[in-house]
Amino acid sequence: MSPQLGSHRRGVAGTAAVDPDRVALIDGDRQMTYGELDQRANGLAHELAELGVAPGDGVGIMMHNRAEWFVASHGLTRVGAMFVPVSWRLTPPEIDYMVHDSGMKALVTEGGARVSGVRTFDVDDPGFAEPAGRPPRDDYLGTGPTIMGYTSGTTGRPKAVERPAPQPAAEATTSAVAAFWGYGPDTVQLVSGPLYHTAPSAYAEYALWEGGRAVLQDRFIGEQCVRLIEEHRVTRATMVPAHFVRILESDWAAYDRSSIRLVMHAAAPCPAPVKWRIMEVFPPGTVWEFYGATEGMGTVISPGEWLFKPGSVGRPFPGIRVRILDEQGRELPPGEVGGIYLSSMSGFAFAYRGDPEKTARAYRDDFFTVGDLGWLDPDGYLYLADRRTDLVLSGGVNIYPAEVEEALAADPTVVDSAVIGLPDDRMGQRVHAIVQLRPGEAPDAEALLRRLAERLADFKRPRTVEFVDELPREPTGKVRKHQLREERSGAPTAGSAQPEGR
Repeated sequence: MSPQLGSHRRGVAGTAAVDPDRVALIDGDRQMTYGELDQRANGLAHELAELGVAPGDGVGIMMHNRAEWFVASHGLTRVGAMFVPVSWRLTPPEIDYMVHDSGMKALVTEGGARVSGVRTFDVDDPGFAEPAGRPPRDDYLGTGPTIMGYTSGTTGRPKAVERPAPQPAAEATTSAVAAFWGYGPDTVQLVSGPLYHTAPSAYAEYALWEGGRAVLQDRFIGEQCVRLIEEHRVTRATMVPAHFVRILESDWAAYDRSSIRLVMHAAAPCPAPVKWRIMEVFPPGTVWEFYGATEGMGTVISPGEWLFKPGSVGRPFPGIRVRILDEQGRELPPGEVGGIYLSSMSGFAFAYRGDPEKTARAYRDDFFTVGDLGWLDPDGYLYLADRRTDLVLSGGVNIYPAEVEEALAADPTVVDSAVIGLPDDRMGQRVHAIVQLRPGEAPDAEALLRRLAERLADFKRPRTVEFVDELPREPTGKVRKHQLREERSGAPTAGSAQPEGR
């Protein structure tokens, strides 16, 4: 740690003022210092101000994981704007919808991408974000990037999660989340997931806010991940269970992982067998889990607690309360499955843009739900079941896809899966599994179903299996099950197999 940071000035501008040569970002063979990041953010802020971008406006960011993402996020913040992450994987109609629905004033892209209906700034154009010593205004220099993230919920088009506009701040203050996780100037954060997902970008920003650095991995490869940890002495990372599976497939033991202090995972339930194994990869006491959504933070569980409560996603994050309610809004006792309702952190209430009815449905008093189901044990630990709309009702019996997905995750051929209900004339719905195999594995639905018979009762096992190269995901990293259902309902399932006698 440099001597100047002993007083720990927070924020990119604060760190740049005392230690401009400190490395902020490692992007492959490139490094970007705080001084360069600060000045280029100022340069983009001038361009946005000239375009008329004002406090509270939305500005989109659509690019791969690269250093310029943070030039964009901090550049637009310096004019009081909010950033709208846009996945480069989306189709043109999906991108057009987000551009117009958010009302974004500009979109920062890469590689010559142009989107109609909005002014685009290409980070690969000569002259993009020319360095400037000062931003067009100083009152947002201590304000952190504010996200206007999209979540599709359960049906229909995605909705923007709106929060209050960023507030001017001359100097940066700490974040309650960064403080809880112990982020500081010595943090080296590995960005493993796409920056258009909420957690990877948020935790990279926490690292930069505290004077640490972020190491960017654009496409997740298990062996590359542990190599980067060794090479850059990575201390922290956020991952999803699918990342764990890929690490476990690699020659991870050949690399030094001793620098790791914290590995956080979320976005999808982690099967217990996978978690037991990944806890052997990283130093003792470093694998933590949290539960939350674009709408707000929820619960957290330490590795020590998880050993006594396997399968739980923990107890409420400080300042948060959790309630389990039935459909009439009555609080349920421990052990009973109901809707998960969370309180918002102070100052972080939200609304769904342009949809007051959906906003009203999400709230009961001061608690909100994103449609997830779960239960609390007598000690107050939360366990997830599924989303209400993800339940499969087959022959009058409720089947929880998460249970089937956990059994699939334990199969040696499977990397990832999504289980959904599809219409069935006889049973009402049938259990359908969409499976991503490990590299080199040949699709064999009947063999997979025979192995599942060792773990699942007959009525829970998939009637049909489909193999795909990759599953579509939300900005939070959750699988877009509504999309999978819509694409497959009423149509034959390509590449599937149905066991005899089912």
